[in-house]
Amino acid sequence: MIDRMMKKISRDSGAEAPGVKTVQETTGHERRFVELCALPAGEALGEIGSCPLGLSPEEAERRLDEHGPNELSRAKRQGFLADIVERCKSPLVVQLLVIALVSGFIGEVVATVLVTAMVLLSVGLSYVLDRRSGVAVEALGKRVQSRTLVLRGGRETEIRISEVVPGDIVLLHAGSIVPADLRLLSAKDFFVSQSALSGEAMAVEKTAEGGAADAGTPLDLPNACFFGSSVTSGTARGVVINTGTRTMFGAVSERLAGRREETGFDRGVRSFTWLMIRFMVVMVCAVFLIVAITKGNWLEALLFGLSVAVGLTPEMLPMIVTVNLAKGALTMAGKKVIVKRLPSIQNFGAMDVLCTDKTGTLTQDRVVLEKHVDITGHVSRDVLNYAYLNSYYQTGLRNLIDRAVVEHSDLDVEGQCGLVDELPFDFQRRRMSVVVDYEGDHVLICKGAVEEIHACCNRYQIGDEVYPLIDMIRDDLFEEVERLNSDGYRVLGIAYREFPRERSAYTVADESGLILLGYIAFFDPPKESAGEALELLRRAGVRVKVVTGDNGLVTAKVCRDVGLAALRMVTGSELSLMSGEEFSRAALEADVFVKVTPMQKERIVRELRRSGSVVGFMGDGINDAPALKAADVGISVDSAVDVAKEAADIVLLEKNLLVLEEGIMEGRRVFANIVKYIRMGSSSSFGNMFSVVGASYLFPFLPMLPAQILLNNLLYDLSQTGIPTDNVDGELVKKPLAWNIGNVKRFMLFIGPVSSLFDYATFGLMWFFFNCRDFSDPLTSPAHREALASLFRTGWFVESLLTQTLIVHIIRTRRIPFFGSRASLHMTLTTLCVMAVGAWLPYSPFAAPLGMVPLPAVYWAWISAFLVSYAMVTHIMKTWFFNRYGGD
Repeated sequence: MIDRMMKKISRDSGAEAPGVKTVQETTGHERRFVELCALPAGEALGEIGSCPLGLSPEEAERRLDEHGPNELSRAKRQGFLADIVERCKSPLVVQLLVIALVSGFIGEVVATVLVTAMVLLSVGLSYVLDRRSGVAVEALGKRVQSRTLVLRGGRETEIRISEVVPGDIVLLHAGSIVPADLRLLSAKDFFVSQSALSGEAMAVEKTAEGGAADAGTPLDLPNACFFGSSVTSGTARGVVINTGTRTMFGAVSERLAGRREETGFDRGVRSFTWLMIRFMVVMVCAVFLIVAITKGNWLEALLFGLSVAVGLTPEMLPMIVTVNLAKGALTMAGKKVIVKRLPSIQNFGAMDVLCTDKTGTLTQDRVVLEKHVDITGHVSRDVLNYAYLNSYYQTGLRNLIDRAVVEHSDLDVEGQCGLVDELPFDFQRRRMSVVVDYEGDHVLICKGAVEEIHACCNRYQIGDEVYPLIDMIRDDLFEEVERLNSDGYRVLGIAYREFPRERSAYTVADESGLILLGYIAFFDPPKESAGEALELLRRAGVRVKVVTGDNGLVTAKVCRDVGLAALRMVTGSELSLMSGEEFSRAALEADVFVKVTPMQKERIVRELRRSGSVVGFMGDGINDAPALKAADVGISVDSAVDVAKEAADIVLLEKNLLVLEEGIMEGRRVFANIVKYIRMGSSSSFGNMFSVVGASYLFPFLPMLPAQILLNNLLYDLSQTGIPTDNVDGELVKKPLAWNIGNVKRFMLFIGPVSSLFDYATFGLMWFFFNCRDFSDPLTSPAHREALASLFRTGWFVESLLTQTLIVHIIRTRRIPFFGSRASLHMTLTTLCVMAVGAWLPYSPFAAPLGMVPLPAVYWAWISAFLVSYAMVTHIMKTWFFNRYGGD
């Protein structure tokens, strides 16, 4: 939600950062916020009616009722009438409404009723199904709501961000999303990314010190954090002042609620819509002039032309698209894939490159502490104890390694030592330290990448003896670490330094002159399903690239174990030295990227997209957020940090590539069914164009009455409502699917004339075999002429409807229809019912009002032969087309 809104804000606001206002321009809520930030922490708490222990649960509940949920303005669900009006603004629906009005104005009641029925069918079905699916997808979205830690009655409590109220004391750490506009009460090495609000890419340090009341902008306040920003490192506590639409970001969101950027999917649908409208305009003008000139009745020509326009309008397209996407989202939810934005399903299915991290996707995400040794390789209890203290007392985002260390030992530290200070982990230092009061001294314990830890040390310890750290020891250490890395171990160095107890605050500068104690080694075994999933993705046409901050040796071992061919591996340091052209080439050619920075991940994704690939990025960490935003489809997991889940388009409830592969296949099935309707509608309309133009010119009467054209189109539309439930052949989803309007045009040009060919065969049958040519005989009576014209029209009406409906089963598959591939039960029943109604109408009580007459028995023998021949010819043409042009 946040990342998409930020893109809209930056686009709409021009050069200025959104939400950045001078104090004089601020609202009353923002003015009070600035004033509270200028007060000392204690006074600010008193002003807002809170205390260091937080609100009581009862008071929090009362404030939630008073202030409402902590949510941004969303696109408000429109009322019934407003929603219907919005849907009627579609160019397809507007066209039908104009035709209905004109038909009513000239007194054609039947035409008006039929066109209105089509509008109700299209708009009504779209409304009902969209509302139903919208409620369901919204419910699914709530399953991945972000949460935050607050103090309630002095106890740490995890709540949904929407439940945060003014006065709450919020606990923040690396990876958190700032859940509201708040004033910091305490902070330690605390940095936040405010790029969402200010456009500034660099993280900003925040402190608890009071801000100046005359700050140029609220963002300049050093002790203020704003909703929509994210924590990159450090820890802090803050008191919430403004929530929901009263936040700085919330005020902007109110202006943007309901606006959505047009996606590639939207552009594809729009392109097809206008393609059909252009064809329709040309067709209607030609038919109108031909009928008016040859028949001499301009009013009749107008009505006939308008009816033809209806027949060529793909008015069911919005309903087909909406139902397909909604059904796909619900089906994917059953496969543990939550779709946060419906149009992203198409990108999911079109994805041909997947960039993913190693941990948890290729490996079991279950780190086990295997070794705790000094630098000579002997087991060391001191290494384990110091590692335990570091992991136990760190207050930031506790990762799998920290949990593995704490779970490995049962060291009782309560009452023996306490936390003095902390230097949180960041991606530049690649280490973190805690300072504890231990055995009479302040001990800084540092844990991190072996290379980084070694660079901070000048001595090493074996047993109780401390020695100078010489190059030979360094070489032996790195050789052993490399050996362990090549065996798949993750190795972290442990070092320490003692300080006098007088100090209470420490900085990164104190991470120097350390004593290297040893190292700890972990093992994260590959997932048993990883090899299978990678093979399935390869068969599906998705190239997997591993993009990780881990080292190359560990990554290479995992890749070998799961069968991923790492033909070329590139490190982050190598990328940083490359020119733009070299970087682009490396992004395309390499399969594995190791020790890359967050910005390098984002750039890799952008380079792949620039090459024409549809790129998915799967990540769950703070450092993955930029790449998630940059990808065509951002994929995260339910256990990811908040900022990663907010940046994602799709959230997996299970971090598993098998789950991802199933979701990709479902996305392709959804898109394949949409393409079915587009191909059917375009080819059918193009064929009808030739038939109607020719018939209008060749015959001395209207080849079909306007009401018959409208009824034919209405029945055909009903037969298409089963498409969203249709089965999809396996070969159609074997490779990524993308919009290709050029291919749709070619399909229309080749398949459309086939239907027109059999229309002309029907014209010949009715004109010569059933003697409709007697219409032109001067001796034929007017009554008999009308009977002959009605017979002709009835024969073409039935043939047109049956062939159009039958063609659905031919075009829906590349296989032999009915035998090699079968439609879903729903689609089969809808088409059979429509065909049965079409055959029944000439004999029904409605025949006379519709201008139809009973057809001779021999007609059905002819039409059966036509249907079989039509199916065979269309299948042959379809097979030739796909063999030559493919199906993309």
